[in-house]
Amino acid sequence: MVYVKWVFWGAFWAVVLAFLHYTLPQHDIVRITDTYETREDFDYPFFWANPPSSETGAPTNRDVFFIQTFLESGKPMIYRNEDTGWGWPPYFKFDTANLQAEASDLVSTRSAAVAQWVSITHYGWRNEFLSIYPNAVSVKPVAGPDVRIIPWFNIILLTVLAAFVWGIWARWRKFRNRRERRKSDELTEGWG
Repeated sequence: MVYVKWVFWGAFWAVVLAFLHYTLPQHDIVRITDTYETREDFDYPFFWANPPSSETGAPTNRDVFFIQTFLESGKPMIYRNEDTGWGWPPYFKFDTANLQAEASDLVSTRSAAVAQWVSITHYGWRNEFLSIYPNAVSVKPVAGPDVRIIPWFNIILLTVLAAFVWGIWARWRKFRNRRERRKSDELTEGWG
């Protein structure tokens, strides 16, 4: 029975951590090589932004912007560029076309002398097998591939979330201890 409890809590926290890893902003330092638009089918709708509110019904496909990049290690990384609108995650991104224009303006070549490195803020995961892509939220030029971006938002949010969870856990433990003490007092009442 103890194993079931630990498996449950392990699975619960694994899902919570995966959810946070998917939705919190991440920063990659990359070199943009191309931007394009293509029609995509939505095989895994969870990994795509919600369809625009003007559309009726669930579309099976639509045009999506993409940004092709390379990491400093030479590994390719592709980002989708979709509006999140008012949906989840709450990035309130409505500037897809502007972001695509900014990314197109920052396209550079492999040559070290002229390479333009950028910081792409994104959320989501890249999985080649399932054809899912992280969603780019912003693009900013940086000095070079060695720039370190400190994720202040993530640090503050995770600290507040940890304090909240700890507060609930401490109150729950206090409640359980009082309840057990009360039961013990009821059982031993009249013994002395």
